[in-house]
Amino acid sequence: MPTLSLPYSEDLLITSGKSPQALEAELAFLLAVKLFELRRLSLGKAAVFCQMPKLQFMFELGRLQVPVINLDDDQIADELSDD
Repeated sequence: MPTLSLPYSEDLLITSGKSPQALEAELAFLLAVKLFELRRLSLGKAAVFCQMPKLQFMFELGRLQVPVINLDDDQIADELSDD
């Protein structure tokens, strides 16, 4: 599996008040959230990306007020149509 390495300054580590492992986990989570919002990753794949159980990832999305169901206007219209 390819690996992504992001350098970050000591300042970021200090201002976050987190350990390097906790900061890196948070950065991976935030990247997964953004990729999910952009529809580059599904919900399940985003959870796997940040090494988080799917249910916990869904909870964290809700905490950040990011919709778990990410449908575009056409998909919503299809769901609401009287077929």
